[in-house]
Amino acid sequence: MNTAILIPVLLVLAPLIPAVASALLSGHAGWRNGVNIGFAALKLALVTYALAGVAAGAEYEWRIAFVPGLDLVLRLDALALLFVTLSAVLWVATTLYAIAYLRGTPHQARFFAFFNLCVVAASGIAMSGSLITFFVFYEILTLATWPLVVHTGSAKAMAAGRTYLAYTLAGSAALLAGIVWLESGSGPVEFADGADLSGFSTLSASVIFALLIGGLGAKTALIPLHPWLPAAMAAPAPVSALLHAVAVVKAGAFGVVRVIYDVYGIETVAALGLGIPLAALASATIIYGSLQALRQSDIKKRLAYSTVSQVSYIVLGASLAGPFAVIGGLVHLVHQGLMKITLFFGAGVLAERAGITGIAQMDGIGRRMPITMAAFSVAALGMIGVPPVAGFVSKWYLALGGYQSGASWVVGVLIASSLLNAAYFLPMLYRAWLKPSADTLPSRETLASTRTWLLILPGAFTALAALGAGLFAGFELSPLGWATLIVERIYLP
Repeated sequence: MNTAILIPVLLVLAPLIPAVASALLSGHAGWRNGVNIGFAALKLALVTYALAGVAAGAEYEWRIAFVPGLDLVLRLDALALLFVTLSAVLWVATTLYAIAYLRGTPHQARFFAFFNLCVVAASGIAMSGSLITFFVFYEILTLATWPLVVHTGSAKAMAAGRTYLAYTLAGSAALLAGIVWLESGSGPVEFADGADLSGFSTLSASVIFALLIGGLGAKTALIPLHPWLPAAMAAPAPVSALLHAVAVVKAGAFGVVRVIYDVYGIETVAALGLGIPLAALASATIIYGSLQALRQSDIKKRLAYSTVSQVSYIVLGASLAGPFAVIGGLVHLVHQGLMKITLFFGAGVLAERAGITGIAQMDGIGRRMPITMAAFSVAALGMIGVPPVAGFVSKWYLALGGYQSGASWVVGVLIASSLLNAAYFLPMLYRAWLKPSADTLPSRETLASTRTWLLILPGAFTALAALGAGLFAGFELSPLGWATLIVERIYLP
């Protein structure tokens, strides 16, 4: 098998082996952890190899007949590699964090089996070369994530799982209806070629677009399809990190990008008058999510509504026609992932090490847990848009894209969002660093044990990565540099 075929297959299969191994090694935690870490590192090495190849113009594709006339296609282009790289880097960090966080708890083998299946699905979604391939992996992600949402087995977790399935399966039904309708008239749709819409009326093409975006919007948490996301905070912190930064919401946002640019094409979307309404919906979600975050007293719930807001930046950038807006949306897929996973890592450490789950309990915790809270603070400032953290870069390009696209109102949305971000993040940082410590807080954190540093260092690493992505945004292989390469190579005429 030549390298062009082998690379995409290996990138999908790499997480499948630890998924199976985790199920089989339920009584052997050391072996299970070793296999999980080893294959996460292997995937990262494969991604590094693929980055060099794709940057040089190489193409990687694998296909197999699914049914007569319909192929399953894995294609590693520059856009796919953006998502695959994010999942590979954060897979390593989340694996280390989850090993420490879940130590001593039941059902670890089940957790890691489904956790790795989620990574398989996310990799398949990223590299899908056709609509049907995308849908297959999209559904694998839905089913593999549910056991993680209900992992604790509590009544609250089971209720969250039902809410999650209600929204995501309804979204999948809409997505499938749109795919079937589209392909019944255009034939199988591959992203490299786009769909032939010549046989559809303007109304039919618009309704199909609405079905596709609506189906994807469930996982993207666009309003009013967002309630499952805050409910899913009943899951453990590693699951929250996976949902918000790596897999589910990013799969939906990534799918929106594919539909706009690789199924319809931005010119067709503009001609049908669909881009601005979608941008308006994304903007409404940005503001709504921030307003709801302000109302939350629970740390994870506040972060969840922040995700509702922040992921819609990606949709906003994709729905505008200007290159800068697309770059801003694509780079935010990475930047938001780095910042949000840092915040959830921090929230998990606060709950696990100090019993802190509410914002009112954070008084003085920064002096007791300086590494955790320093990482949390960097990510929070990045979410606000404070330079030089990565979030500033995303918002700057989205603002430029708004002007470039003739939608200068986008700048007002971004300013309002940043002010609201400051309103719900800065009080948390003020409490953590400037208010007196409660006597019940733990002693100053140290890296004295393996479990402690496995809990603390992943968040420190992702915070530094978010800071580095902003400081070194001008480098060719930075997230911004890669997003620019995608737009120049794939989407500019």
